Amino acid sequence: MGFPTRFEDANLVTSAPGRIDFLNTHQDYKGLPVVPVAINLRTYIAILEPRENFVFESLNLKEEGKPYRDEFEPAYPDQKEKGWCGNYLRAVVTAIEDYLGRPFEEGFHAVIYSEVPIGSGLASSAALEVALAKALDAYFNLHIPRAELAEICFRAENIYMEIPCGRLDQYSSTFGGAILLYPRPPVRVEELPLKNVDFVVVDSGIRHSVADIHPRRQGEINEGLRQLMESADVPQALKEKLGYSFDEPLWEEIEYPELQPYLGMISETAAKRITFTVLMNKLTMDAVSLIKSGAPDLPQRLGEIVNKQHELLRDLYEVSLPELEKIRDAMLDAGAYGVKISGAGMGGSLVAVTPSEEEVKRRIVKAAIKTGARKGWSVKVDEGARVDYRREGLRYNL
Repeated sequence: MGFPTRFEDANLVTSAPGRIDFLNTHQDYKGLPVVPVAINLRTYIAILEPRENFVFESLNLKEEGKPYRDEFEPAYPDQKEKGWCGNYLRAVVTAIEDYLGRPFEEGFHAVIYSEVPIGSGLASSAALEVALAKALDAYFNLHIPRAELAEICFRAENIYMEIPCGRLDQYSSTFGGAILLYPRPPVRVEELPLKNVDFVVVDSGIRHSVADIHPRRQGEINEGLRQLMESADVPQALKEKLGYSFDEPLWEEIEYPELQPYLGMISETAAKRITFTVLMNKLTMDAVSLIKSGAPDLPQRLGEIVNKQHELLRDLYEVSLPELEKIRDAMLDAGAYGVKISGAGMGGSLVAVTPSEEEVKRRIVKAAIKTGARKGWSVKVDEGARVDYRREGLRYNL
C-alpha cells in the first residue's frame, strides 16, 4: 500500500480510497443514513502527458492479461458495451462536462493502478471514479467543491451508467474518514470520531455484481409496499409514512412495532426486506450514538452491533453465502469482536472490528484465508480524494 514508484515520471498523480461499508448496508439507496469508512487501499491515476483524446491504461488489467486500454474523444464520450471497464471513465468525463456546461477540448494519457480489489465489496468502481474526477479537477484547474465532486461521481455511475447505486461509495471515497452520510437530497455529511477503532478486511474471492442484487431487492420491497398501500386494513397514519417505491417511505420515522401487525398481509419475502430496512436503521442509529459517546469499550460494543447487522443481512436480506459464513465464523473464533458483509453481498468482502494487537489481527486474517478467503488486510481509516503529486510549474487553464 502506498504511492506507486512506477508513477515517478508522471506530471500529476491523484488517488482516492476504497471503503468499508460499515453500518446500514443496503440502505443508502432508500435514503437512509449510512456509515462508510474510507480505508488505506487506494486507486491511483497518473497523468503522463497531454493528448488530443483521453487515453487510459490499467496496470492491474494489463498484469492480468485482460483488455486494459481505452481511448475516446474528449467531448461527451459514449458508453461502450455493458461490462467494459472504460465505461466508468467515460461516465465521469461526461458527468463533469455536463456539470461545467461545456466539453473538454483535449484529453491526456494516464495510467491507473489500484490496490482495491475489483468486485470485492470495497467500492473499487467509486475509488476509480473519484480518483479520475480529482485528476480532471486538478489537471484542468476546475476547483470543484468536494461535495459537488462526490455528487458528480454518483451521477456518473447512477445516471450515465444506469447502475442503481446509492451515494455511499462516492461520498466516502471523496470525503474520507468515517462519515455519517444522509443521502437523501439535500445530502449531508457528518464526520465521526472512529480513528481509534481497528479493522480487518478480507476478500472472499467470490465475485458479485451490484447490478444483479440491488434491483431484485428493490423490486421485492416495492411489491410489499404496494400491498400495504392498497390494503384497507393499514391505518392512514402509517400509509402517510410509506409509499409505492423503496425510496419513498420515511423509513427513519417508522418504528417496527407499528409496522409489525400488518406484515403478515404481504408476501414473506417482502416482509423480510421491509423488516430488515427498519431494524437495520435502528441498530445504526444506536451505533452512531455509541461512537459519539466515546465509550472506552467502543470496539467491543460496536462488534456486537456489527454481528447483529450481519445477521439481518443474512437472514432477512439473504445476501450471504455458506462460503462467507464459514469465513466469518473462523474470523470470530480467531478473536474478532464482530464481522459483517461489506458491500452488496453474495460474495465480496467481510469487515471485522478487532482488538488493537497486531498479533490478533494477523491471526484473524490467517484464519480467514485458511477457510477460503483470497486475501486479507489490517486497514486504517484513511483520508479522501487527494493530489499525491503535481510536477512543479504544471498549469492548465480550460
